[in-house]
Amino acid sequence: MIRPRNISPKLHKTQYLKVAISFVAAFFAVYLLSSSLVIALIFGFLLSVIAYLISRKKSHKDAAAVNAAWPEVIDHLVSGIQSGLSITESLIGLTTRGPVILRPFFAEFEMKMRLDGDFNLAISDLKQRCGQHSSDQIFEAIAISKTLGGSELLNILRTVGTFLRQDLALRREIEVKHGWIKNSAHLSAAAPWLLLLLLSTQPATSRAFSTPTGVLILLLGLAMTAIAYIWMNRLGRLPELPRVFGEA
Repeated sequence: MIRPRNISPKLHKTQYLKVAISFVAAFFAVYLLSSSLVIALIFGFLLSVIAYLISRKKSHKDAAAVNAAWPEVIDHLVSGIQSGLSITESLIGLTTRGPVILRPFFAEFEMKMRLDGDFNLAISDLKQRCGQHSSDQIFEAIAISKTLGGSELLNILRTVGTFLRQDLALRREIEVKHGWIKNSAHLSAAAPWLLLLLLSTQPATSRAFSTPTGVLILLLGLAMTAIAYIWMNRLGRLPELPRVFGEA
């Protein structure tokens, strides 16, 4: 059976291996180009950091794709309940009809229901494994409705779906507006290092940056680039909604 993927933005061993390979490849490429050990180490570090950031970005994209799939889950649940299915049958039906990225989670829910038959335990486990603000609202509404026998589940799900879609649309609009600013900042941070790479083909440049003063200048430039990048990302980061119905 397909196991659900971890939707939190963490790196796996293969991604760390790619970071290490990037460092080694960049180091030897720049060293053959410039014949400077110091410049090769600097660029090896820079390229490994870039590879790390790319891997982190991919992990964040996976988490964002999961977050964007919850309104579709609500649509399937509403459709299933309206067609006469129970909430349990509607949730199990998401194993085959739901968003592909979320199907493994509902497959685990189906297996747990077939083994234990405890709906509250299965929905609590599903909520914990998904671990997002959006999923918490959906599963908490389902759990309360199932326990208390509420008849307003459809209205609650529609309301939650409307709120989720509005939040996703607002976040996408902000991300698009910030995107061109962040890309310009990335280019500005990379430009001096690209110039250094071109100049390092000259023996005089390699000798100059191999001196203690040259090493100090490179380290200061590296520190300033890191500070500027971190500051830029902190300013452009959207706050994550807290988990009200789940563990932080």
